[in-house]
Formats: sequence, C-alpha cells, structure tokens
Amino acid sequence: MKRFVAGESRSQATLFPELLDDFVTEDNPVRAIEAFVDALDLKQLGFNGVDPHATGRPAYHPAILLKIYLYGYLNRIQSSRRLEREAQRNVELMWLTERLAPDFKTIADFRKNNGKAIQATCRDFVMICRRLGLFSHSVMAIDGSKFKAVNNRDRNFTLAKMKRRAEEIDKSIERYLRQLDAMDQGAAAITEMRTTGLKEKIASLTEEVQQLQTIEIQRTESPDQQVSLTDPDARSMTARGTGIVGYNVQTAVDSQHHLIVAHEVTNVGSDRRQLYQMAKQARDASGVSDLHVVADRGYFTGNEILACHEAGITAYLPKPKTSPNQAKGMFPREAFRYVPERNEYRCPARERLIWRFKNVEKGQTLHCYWSSACPNCSMKSQCTTGIYRRIKRWEHEEVLEAVTSRLEQRPDIMRIRRQTVEHPFGTLKAWMGATHFLTKGLKNVGTEMSLHVLAYNMKRVMNILGPKGLIQALQA
Repeated sequence: MKRFVAGESRSQATLFPELLDDFVTEDNPVRAIEAFVDALDLKQLGFNGVDPHATGRPAYHPAILLKIYLYGYLNRIQSSRRLEREAQRNVELMWLTERLAPDFKTIADFRKNNGKAIQATCRDFVMICRRLGLFSHSVMAIDGSKFKAVNNRDRNFTLAKMKRRAEEIDKSIERYLRQLDAMDQGAAAITEMRTTGLKEKIASLTEEVQQLQTIEIQRTESPDQQVSLTDPDARSMTARGTGIVGYNVQTAVDSQHHLIVAHEVTNVGSDRRQLYQMAKQARDASGVSDLHVVADRGYFTGNEILACHEAGITAYLPKPKTSPNQAKGMFPREAFRYVPERNEYRCPARERLIWRFKNVEKGQTLHCYWSSACPNCSMKSQCTTGIYRRIKRWEHEEVLEAVTSRLEQRPDIMRIRRQTVEHPFGTLKAWMGATHFLTKGLKNVGTEMSLHVLAYNMKRVMNILGPKGLIQALQA
C-alpha cells in the first residue's frame, strides 16, 4: 500500500532485541508507581509475606502485587481476572512487574489479606502530600456519597419491603384461587392444563412465604432491623429520592488541590454523626492546626458542632429548616431574637419571652421561654395554635449561632464546598463504572475504597507536579 505509513513484518528478525525499558517513556506514570512502592517500608506498614518462607514454593513479593493493583486502579481496571490478563499482555505492566504474571486468585487474595496495610499505604501517601506542602490551604470540604454494593435491591429486606411483598403474595394467591374456582366450569382438557400451571404458581408463592418467614427472623435479630443476603454489611439507603443498597463513603477534600485528605466507609445512611470524626481525621492527616471545615446541612447536629468547637475546629454549615410553622404561614423560630444581656427573647410583636425553667430532653439541657402576653396578642394567629408560643434554647446554643453568623459572613463558602467535594465523588464513580464496589463486607469494601482514593490522589499529584516531579519528591 503506497503513500501510507508502513509497518514492520511480523516475521522480521532484529540483530539487537529491543529493551522493555525502551517502551516506557521517562514521564510514564508507571515510573511514579515504581518509585512510590520502592520508597515504602512494606514490613512496617503490615504487609504479609515480606520475609520469604524457608521452605515451599517461592511466593510473589508483596511489592509486585501492590504495583499491579496501583496500576489497575489508576487505569480503571479493578477486577483481579482482568489484572491477570493485563499482566500477560500489557507492556507497561510487564515493565512494572518485570514480566511476572500472577494468577487472579493470588491477586485477589493479596487485596483480601492486606486490608489494613493497604489503608496504611493510602494514609502514607497523604503524609507525602503533606510534606510537599499541598495542604497549606486550610479549608477542608466534608461530604458523603452513596456507593452501590454487589447486593441487589431484591436481596435486601427491610420491614417495609417485607410487608409490601407479603401483601403482594396474598393478593396473587387469592387471585389464583379465584381463577381455579372459575375454571371448574370449563372444558376438561383445557381446565386440567391451566389448573396445573396455577397450582405450580401457588406452590412457588407458598415456598417464597416460607423463605420470607426465615428472613424475617434474621431481620428482627439484626440491630438495624435490616438484612442483606449477598453482602451482609450492605444497607438500604436513600440517595437523591431513590433507594440504593450500598455504603456511605465519607471524604474530607482539600479545597486547593482537591486531594482526598481523609476518608471513611460506613453502612449508616445518615451523615448526622460524621462531622467531628471526619474533621478530626482531616486535621490529623493534613497537620493544619487552625482547620476550617465546610459541610452541607445534612451534617448539622448540635453535639457534633460542639465537639468541633471544643477541639478548635471552625465549622461552616447551614442550619436545616425543619420547622413546620413557616410552611403554615406562621412565624419561624428565627423570627424570635435572643437578648443575651437579659437572657430572654423578643418576638415579632416586641413582647418579652422570659426564662421559665430548664429540663433535659434526649440528653440535652434545654431552657424554656414564653411570654405572658401571648393569650391576648393580636398576632397570635400568626404565631401559635396553643396558649403560649414556647421557645426552647439549648445550653450551647451560642455555638450554633456562631456557625450561622460565620456562614453569613462568607456566602461563597458553600459554592467552594460544592466545587471541591463533588468533583472527587464524580471521578471515583466514573472510574468504578455502574457496579461500584466489587468486594463484599465492610472490611473488604474499606480496602477497595482505599485503593481508589490512593489512585485518585496519585493521579492528582501527577497532574500538579508531573510524574517526574513526583518521582523526584519520592526519591528526596
């Protein structure tokens, strides 16, 4: 074929064989993986098999298997079977492993048996980023996102699902029985054939009822009244109005370079108890003493904000509007202004709501205020349907008011949060594909998430410094 770029013949012999190193450029990311793994103290991190056994078949060094996984997660190849094939045909991976090609079982067992060491390796890379000064910006955005587990929605059972399925089965059996009664009047041949089919359906539904009764026993014994059959640790959670069976992944992301400073995998669907834990992990990992964290309204909990305040962590987050009064056209709680000098509230009618008593509700000490002018107030219809409009104040309410005040002074902080923390979640889910997690159990899922976070952070740092810059930093 003339006037086209011509290739070499497959049967052409060469006098000097080409080196495998010639196929890997100096700025190839695999060289950064090599430098990172070689700089690790695998024994101190807790990897199994660092010291070889005196007898038996020689094993693969854990550094080889760690390199395979890092390469795979950097290139959106998470399956152990796919990694086995890539090790046999991928030139970059051949260079990285020196032509070693472990089987998929060896690769999968390495991830399963070295969970804590892999998570420690992820934290170690964060420490490298800290030493490089990549966390000098003190604002950390905290958020959680739901990731799907391998457990199908039909194999997860809650109380509502059990009731709904039991009602559907009862209606189906009743409908089939009515059809059997109606077919007693039909032709014998046709009736016998259809009767057999209906009896098989009824038998199948009866068997399903027995299975549901067994599952119901497991569900009632579960602490959260929920059971998953494929992945026992996966839980049904609400995600953007729909249900998802999976895990809630928490991250703290640096607003300057969008690096994931800390992460945690939990099977609790709510974010309300996660703020202080994630903020503390972010401060310990980044080394920033005067840490500022920003989160959405799903994290707003008095005790969590108080814990951050006592730890010297400055929090920014909006208060959720849960009061039904505003929806009814009545004055919300925000319409009542607190006067700290007099320890009283002023209502929209300019009346004084004075302190009456204090009590303890759900472990919190609350002070109660109301005004004696409420029964005869001209604005009572806009305020309350009871005799008095009572305002309850938490003993640490000034901490929550300080959060609201800080947020008003920085109206751009929520836009920064959205731009910072949503980006890593979108990237990770795109890398994972439609299935998200491939492993089962909270422990194994945590290991898998650490590999994703490590690969994400490595790619971010290589985008910032370049592969050569990262290699030089690791060697230094």
